[in-house]
Amino acid sequence: MHRRSLVTFTLGAALAVAPVASAEQLGKLGGALKRANQLRDIQMNDAEEAQLGAEVSQRIRARYGVVQNQAVHRYVTLVGTALAQVSSRPGIAWKFIVLDTDAVNAFAAPGGFVHITKGALANLKTESELAGVLGHEIIHVSEKHTIRAIQKGKAVQMGADETVAGNSALLGKLADKAYEIVDSGFGRGDELESDEKGIVLANTVGYAPTGMNGFLNMLMERNKATAATSKNGLFASHPETKERVDKMTKQIASAKLSSTATVGERYTSTISFKPVPVTEVATVESGSAGAAGGSAKPAEEPKKKGIGGLAASLRPGGGEKKSAQVTGSGAARGAGAESAAKGGSNPALVAVSVNAADIAAFKKAGGLK
Repeated sequence: MHRRSLVTFTLGAALAVAPVASAEQLGKLGGALKRANQLRDIQMNDAEEAQLGAEVSQRIRARYGVVQNQAVHRYVTLVGTALAQVSSRPGIAWKFIVLDTDAVNAFAAPGGFVHITKGALANLKTESELAGVLGHEIIHVSEKHTIRAIQKGKAVQMGADETVAGNSALLGKLADKAYEIVDSGFGRGDELESDEKGIVLANTVGYAPTGMNGFLNMLMERNKATAATSKNGLFASHPETKERVDKMTKQIASAKLSSTATVGERYTSTISFKPVPVTEVATVESGSAGAAGGSAKPAEEPKKKGIGGLAASLRPGGGEKKSAQVTGSGAARGAGAESAAKGGSNPALVAVSVNAADIAAFKKAGGLK
């Protein structure tokens, strides 16, 4: 039932039985008002979530630019769509976007907008590793982690008769908060859920579920090039990353996730980006407005406790404190080069269209299910 109808019904019912306000009736009315107030917390349908995601994606693309290569986007879209089809939300309009930066990162915006950097693609070796990263990001969307973080933080509330549709001021406010959450990283619980469910997605399609572990191990090796006080990029913290790898390794064994396709040759023949060492990643100047004069704010330096911490009212997980351990797959998750990585100048989306026959042919050629 629509939010506005539910509020009207609840209040109407309470008022209808209270033409003369007795103490008991006032108590019931107070309860109805309390329930109505609770309904003012963010509740979004799929169309409204897609609007929000489009706004967040626009900010991300303004910050990093988009690789203007249709073949690369088509390939990433085929992998991502194959995974999204077996997620809990196969029917939303998924979009897979390659960002024009050498930093190793990925971002999941609400409504099906999944972003991965060319720096991440450059450091992957197989399609199963790409599936691991995209699967993780898909779970952030399918389980509505950004929306849930806003709900729990109660940082933005809506009037009982408000909707996102047609309300540009409200949409802008929500997009600012959502971007901040996506950029800074999700809470520990959300990250572990994305780890766990993401490798199941990969396994279901036929990819080796160890792909995500391969990617995380690469990141640990990559970060050895920097000082211990300057951890960089996606899942930047060394010991905590190893713990996550260990958890997924145990899950693969206990759940008997046995798919084996790595599809390395197709990956290397399609993706030709060259990895850039952490110490050589170009950065934006301090205080600039992001890549190519974009409107997004540059990443802030991490606080002493945690990385890229949000205000207490926005903290994901219902007040759960963030630390290096819980940082996820967004930009401001590490200190140093990758948190302030420079991006390209063109934020335009690259048009890609794939259909069921394309996905079926792609899976068959890769030995997938």
